[in-house]
Amino acid sequence: MQIVRYSEQTLKIAVISKNPVLVSQYEKVDAGEQRLMNEAFQPANWITSHPEAPQDFEQFFSHPYRKTPSPDKRSIYIQSIGKYCTRIISEEYIKWLTGYCKAYFYRLRVKLLKPVPVSTTRCSFRVNENTQNLQIHAGDILKFLKKKKPEDAFCVVGITMIDLYPRDLWNFVFGQASLTDGIPFLELCMVILGMGKVLETGHIFNLFLEIWGFFHLEEADRHPLNLGPICLHKLQCAIGFSIVERYKALVRWIDDESSGTPGATPEHSREDNGNLVKPEWKEWIIKCLTVLQK
Repeated sequence: MQIVRYSEQTLKIAVISKNPVLVSQYEKVDAGEQRLMNEAFQPANWITSHPEAPQDFEQFFSHPYRKTPSPDKRSIYIQSIGKYCTRIISEEYIKWLTGYCKAYFYRLRVKLLKPVPVSTTRCSFRVNENTQNLQIHAGDILKFLKKKKPEDAFCVVGITMIDLYPRDLWNFVFGQASLTDGIPFLELCMVILGMGKVLETGHIFNLFLEIWGFFHLEEADRHPLNLGPICLHKLQCAIGFSIVERYKALVRWIDDESSGTPGATPEHSREDNGNLVKPEWKEWIIKCLTVLQK
């Protein structure tokens, strides 16, 4: 694996940019938030085992398809597609996911649409010749979700337990998003690991994460839900939240999950997989809050 070491100046440009307008905007940020962002200016490693180039703040800000919520479009809708193991498991997972989204995309509303069977979408499907699993075409689902998008929606997130494929030559895909239409769609097993919804919904903001490019579930599971300084700056710019309040919301969500609060984490997932929220996630957030509140 290749390791790239960036200089302090390079990292500063990545977080803030050289654009005078963006520099001036950054200087108006709360002192505690600046202190947290400045942590990125220390010598750091960037793992480049995947070919995607990192996206700095100026590239994000100037992207022609960058989307931001407006006063009348601040809702994330969740559309469940297809059957789950049982009705109870379905309801528990959706409650867990809703709480996660409310904390992660702090200040946006999260609403649920009535679940629909796969047949309603009229999507193409196939049986994977290697796994023998049923797979549905992600692009067709995106077209269906576009028609279902409510007037006050910033985006509609489709979730399913069924395997996905984007095109005939691909074996599978965890998720897919339409940047212009505000429609991410992903497989629920990826959501339960905690990163899938963040990645695909983040794409709607034109936010390409510093940690990016998962090729299997184990790799996705190793990455925490915490954003690095560059992407934290991007998401704050897009939504307009207080970083302190967002971190406090994430801590509350983690505490609810750890204490077994109903709807925080599905009971059967605790039995099968242990705690879905890793202890180091909360430890990292507490460290960030300490920096912010000095």
